[in-house]
Amino acid sequence: MTASDRRARLAVTDATPAERGDAARNRELLLDAARRLIAERGPDAVSTDDIAVAAGVGKGTLFRRFGSRAGLMMVLLDEDEKVEQEAFMFGPPPLGPGAPPLERLLAYGRDRLRFVHCHHALLSDAARDPQTRFAGPAMLHRAHVRMLLETANTTGDLDAQADALVALLDADYVAHQLNDRGRTLDELGAAWEATARKLCGC
Repeated sequence: MTASDRRARLAVTDATPAERGDAARNRELLLDAARRLIAERGPDAVSTDDIAVAAGVGKGTLFRRFGSRAGLMMVLLDEDEKVEQEAFMFGPPPLGPGAPPLERLLAYGRDRLRFVHCHHALLSDAARDPQTRFAGPAMLHRAHVRMLLETANTTGDLDAQADALVALLDADYVAHQLNDRGRTLDELGAAWEATARKLCGC
């Protein structure tokens, strides 16, 4: 199975029809531009005008393809989620298969913290919808954490333990720790590792 085949199976939102020619090129130009600008400025400082100019297309093209700024951002989050999911499900160790379960769990925590930090605004908005918060990719991440706990021979209530670890990766919790309490991603990663090790009996 190719990487593109695997990503197709990891859809976060509803699948979109296949595109050809200019439409497909414009879609990639807009997504690449949005991703680049968000990395440079943060999501709140990027407008639809900024994205269209950086992509070299008209603003109308953006709205015809994505409907709105929010629609473009959700597609961007969807694509980035697929890449991350592919990495921890099929990629190289220690994040992917091949490493001991505890090593995979520790690698997953730090990787997810970076992802949550970069995508805070979108993840925070998505978490406000119960149908999103407790379904789709959120449940895939929880199931992955639970599976690693189980294969690490963790004892006790695995569901509660998985929920506790996933809570440390909540977008608003991470933002609060970084912005209000002055902690760093390295410190949050160390806290995740300490909690995971304790749950695994290490």
